[in-house]
Amino acid sequence: MTDFDPSEYDPQTVAIRYGYQRTPEGEHSEAIFPTSSFVFGSAAEAAARFGGEVPGNIYSRFTNPTVRTFQDRLAALEGGEACVATASGMSAILATMMGLLKAGDHVVCSRSVFGTTTVLFNNYLARFGVEVTYVELSNLESWEQATQSNTRLYFCETPSNPLGEVVDIRALADIAHRRDVLLAVDNCFCTPILQRPLDLGADIIIHSATKFLDGQGRCLGGAVVGGAERVGKEVYGFLRTAGPTLSPFNAWVFLKGLETLPLRMRAHSDNALNLAQWLQSHPAVTAVHYPGLEDHPQHAIAKQQQSGFGGVLSFEVAGGRDAAWSVIDATQFLSITANLGDAKTTITHPATTTHGRVDPEKREAQGITEALVRVAVGLEAVADIQRDLARGLDALG
Repeated sequence: MTDFDPSEYDPQTVAIRYGYQRTPEGEHSEAIFPTSSFVFGSAAEAAARFGGEVPGNIYSRFTNPTVRTFQDRLAALEGGEACVATASGMSAILATMMGLLKAGDHVVCSRSVFGTTTVLFNNYLARFGVEVTYVELSNLESWEQATQSNTRLYFCETPSNPLGEVVDIRALADIAHRRDVLLAVDNCFCTPILQRPLDLGADIIIHSATKFLDGQGRCLGGAVVGGAERVGKEVYGFLRTAGPTLSPFNAWVFLKGLETLPLRMRAHSDNALNLAQWLQSHPAVTAVHYPGLEDHPQHAIAKQQQSGFGGVLSFEVAGGRDAAWSVIDATQFLSITANLGDAKTTITHPATTTHGRVDPEKREAQGITEALVRVAVGLEAVADIQRDLARGLDALG
C-alpha cells in the first residue's frame, strides 16, 4: 500500500501496511523476490534503466522489490525521504562514512558507542585519512570544542550501548548545523516507535535491523535513513558500487518484524523499567543504568525526546569480573549472548564481549567496568526474568 500519506496514519498502521503493491497474483503477505537479476523488454529499456533515465529493477545488488519495500516502510516510519538497506548494522555505518566522507575529513564521535564502531573508525577509516575525535556523549560543550574546520560529521548512539547515556538531539543538531556539520544518530535502541531523530534535527539515522526491527534474532541487516540527496544518492551510490547488500529474504523477515514493532517496543520498555526498578532495590547491585529511572542523569531529556525508554539496561555488582560472571552463569533461561533486541532476554558482560576489543583505559573511561552486566530485556514475564537474575544476585549476598 503506497498510495497514502504515512504522516496521516498511526505508526502502527504504517508499520504493517505502507510501502507494498501486490503483484498480479494477489498475495496478502509481501512477496519475496529471490532473484539476482531482472529481465528487460528490450535493449532500449535496459539502457534506460542502467542509465537512470527510468526507474525500475536492474540487479539485486542495488535494486530488489522486497528490499525496496523494507526501505520505503522504514523511511516512512522515521520520517525520512530515503532509506538504504545494508547487510548489517556495521555495514550501514561503513556505507554512511564511505558515501559522505573523504580523506582529510574529521568526525566527532561519542565515546559511548558500540565497541566495533570504534574499531571501524580507528583501525580502518584512519587508514584512508579520516580523523576521529571522541567526546562525552551528554556533554554538549565537548562536541563544540572538538569541532575543527574540517569536521564533516557528528556520530552518536542515544541511548548509548551499554550504559543508556542520552544526548539532547535537538541541541546537538543545532551545534552541528551552526558549524555546517552533519549529525548521524544510531537509533537502534529506540527505533522510530520511541524516538524520531530526524524530527529533532538529525540528518541521518543508522539502524542495526538485526536488533529490535527484526525482534526475534533471526537475520542480519542494517539501514541508513535520511534525505534524498545524502542517503538516496551518496550513500546509495556506495552500496550500488561496493555491494554491502541486504538479501531479499532478510528484508522480508524485517518486514514481518516491523508489523509488530510498536507492540513489542512498548512491551520491552515496560519490562525493562520494571526490571531496572527491581535491580535498584537489590542489595548486591551497586548501580543501575537505565534512562527510565528518575535518578538517571539524563532522565528528563530522555522523557522529553523519547516516548519510551527502550529495552536495554545495565547494572554493576560488587566484586568485579568474578561477581559479574557468576551472576551471568547462574541464570538458567536467560540467553548468554551479545545480541539484543530479541523477544528472548539476553545477558552479556560488555567488557569482555561487545567492548572487548576496546583499549582497557578507554573502556574504563567510558564507564564500562569489569563489574558491569548488560541485559536486553525480552518479552518473557518480568517476574521470571527477575527470578532468574536473583539466582546469582542472591548468592552475592
